[in-house]
Amino acid sequence: MSNFRPTDRLTGFLMPPSVDEWLPERHLARFVVDVVDGLDLTAMRKSYRGSGSASYHPAVLVGLLVYGYATGVFSSRKLERATYDSVAFRFIAANDHPDHDTIATFRRRFLKEIEALFVQVLLLAREMGELKMGTVALDGTKIHANASRHSALSYEHAGRIEAQLRAEVTELLAKAEAADQTDIADGMSIPEELARREDRLEKLAAARAKIEARAKERYARELAEHQAKLPARAAKTAATGKKPGGKPPQPPVEGPLAKDQINLTDEDSRIMPVAGGGFEQCYNAQAAVAEGSLLVVAVTVTQAPNDKQQIEPILEKLDALPDELGEADTLLADTGYFSGANVAACEAAGIDPLIAMGRQPHHPPLGERFGPDPLPPENPTPVGAMAYRLKTREGRDLYALRKQIPEPVFGIIKSVMGFRQFLLRGIDKVRGEWSLVTMAWNMKRLFTLCPQA
Repeated sequence: MSNFRPTDRLTGFLMPPSVDEWLPERHLARFVVDVVDGLDLTAMRKSYRGSGSASYHPAVLVGLLVYGYATGVFSSRKLERATYDSVAFRFIAANDHPDHDTIATFRRRFLKEIEALFVQVLLLAREMGELKMGTVALDGTKIHANASRHSALSYEHAGRIEAQLRAEVTELLAKAEAADQTDIADGMSIPEELARREDRLEKLAAARAKIEARAKERYARELAEHQAKLPARAAKTAATGKKPGGKPPQPPVEGPLAKDQINLTDEDSRIMPVAGGGFEQCYNAQAAVAEGSLLVVAVTVTQAPNDKQQIEPILEKLDALPDELGEADTLLADTGYFSGANVAACEAAGIDPLIAMGRQPHHPPLGERFGPDPLPPENPTPVGAMAYRLKTREGRDLYALRKQIPEPVFGIIKSVMGFRQFLLRGIDKVRGEWSLVTMAWNMKRLFTLCPQA
């Protein structure tokens, strides 16, 4: 005889009378609710008028968003569905079911307030004794925009399409004037075809105008950089009496280039090279991570595919953190962040930089690994002092931590939490969403660091 457990789907059962009994004592959903209840949501609460139908409390919606991002549920429709299907989401929503429009509107409306909550979570981590600033490591990762690269339009191609559309408009007008003498193709409505092309011409003109505005900004920036290089080159020639090697810096080209692009879906996103080869429509998300706790302490999102200009924005973010969090004393970054200006900016901020000046060899010789430290240089420049420190055993050991601080965080955010594409569009909204993602990571990390939580 077979021995199977009985299957009965018809007998009625009673759920526990309290939602507090639905989850184990130690569960991430409980931790998220406890943390959110301790946050200052005054700015959110005061924005509600207090009239009309009753609103969902901001603590409920913040909790749903944070737990959703921490567990790989990002879209508002899936969050609404989860309040029916998932016991954890039911617990956070107190057995209520906010609809997807409410969740989506709340997320868009309070992005700035969510960025402030990011700092409050860091203060909580400090109180719990889990966050120590000290050494922080900076890195960036490309995250797909909510737009396809096939929606990108180059300045040159836009001009060709515009010329084609204008020719078609002229042809349609000619057909309209001769409508009595010539047959019109079945299904063709000349007014509708004209309106469609006029609409596309307006969008193309707007796109080309934005590309031209970007080109103007780029030209002004590159011209200033070019003019700064010339005196430096002349001073070097005067000091050494020799002409510097290499070609002299060329002035920038004014006006848009033929390959300058804009994306018609999310115009703030950019086509960027991605890991593994190829190009995608992305944003460059930056995060500074504290050594030891792996908590993210400063974030930003940029439209530049490289990291060269991202040191100063992160330094500003670190400087703006509350004094109670302590101060960062060392910044680790890979060679993509290296420049003399970035090293000087770190020195001015009171932070010792350890930024690779080139690719590090994978298998250095034994004499280099275990030999004595080189003699320190006399009166070194900031770059020279950093270069010396990177050659010492202490500096090498400290810089070796870089790969094991921010890279695991990005790996978990992308592969475990499943966040590989922004839902929102526009650089300001994307920055708010990245703060939400990293705040969710910090709560998830705090839950792991505190077994008694």
